[in-house]
Amino acid sequence: MPFTKTIIVTGSSGQIGQAFVRHLSQSNDNYYIYALDKNKFSYNKKNIKNIEIDITKEDEVLDFFSNVKELYGLVNNAGIGVFTPFLSRTVAEFKNVLDVNLVGTFLMTRESIKIMIKHGYGKIINIGSIYGVNSSDFRIYGESGRNNSEVYSISKSGVIMFSKYLAAHYASNNIQINTISPGGIKKNQSNEFIKNYNLKNPTGRMGETNDLLPALDFLLDKKNEYINGENIVVDGGFTTW
Repeated sequence: MPFTKTIIVTGSSGQIGQAFVRHLSQSNDNYYIYALDKNKFSYNKKNIKNIEIDITKEDEVLDFFSNVKELYGLVNNAGIGVFTPFLSRTVAEFKNVLDVNLVGTFLMTRESIKIMIKHGYGKIINIGSIYGVNSSDFRIYGESGRNNSEVYSISKSGVIMFSKYLAAHYASNNIQINTISPGGIKKNQSNEFIKNYNLKNPTGRMGETNDLLPALDFLLDKKNEYINGENIVVDGGFTTW
């Protein structure tokens, strides 16, 4: 059966990126997936093409898109954080987070929309964070040394507003642009952090990557022609109190 829809997923070697790519590769929608990442990785499936790319470099992004002729969906998943204390924050750290989380998202989105306009359809999903909606609660981190950074929150708040802006400006082109904002996803956190996070979450647990997949499917569904500019928070209720 030929592939019917092309999708790009950035940050494809990360925890969430891997879950997205594997899930989409098994979808009945018969996606062909460009799995993009700065790091070396490999997916050994016929409907996945691995691309090593630094999405903060405009020349690399333009070179990649020169070979993309049709595009159904873009999932801007690539993102980084920094965990050093704010008063020790360096300009290089600050700029690096903004480059990946905002500049990379901007470049990928700009080039994707150019293609989508030509074909008269498209779905763009930007990955935000609960920390783009609420400030992080430093009390749950304890002595872990991994407090959430101000620049990560700034960048994810920017991603959410970026989605809203573009949704308003390109809805007439039949392009839906939305955000998924995950809560904390479990991966090698300290026992203290997990305990504190679970106590603060009405659901009583941290998220798993599989918890994000229903929202991904929902926003990519071809029947979704009217949900636009939304930020779907997937956090078990963490941000409700």
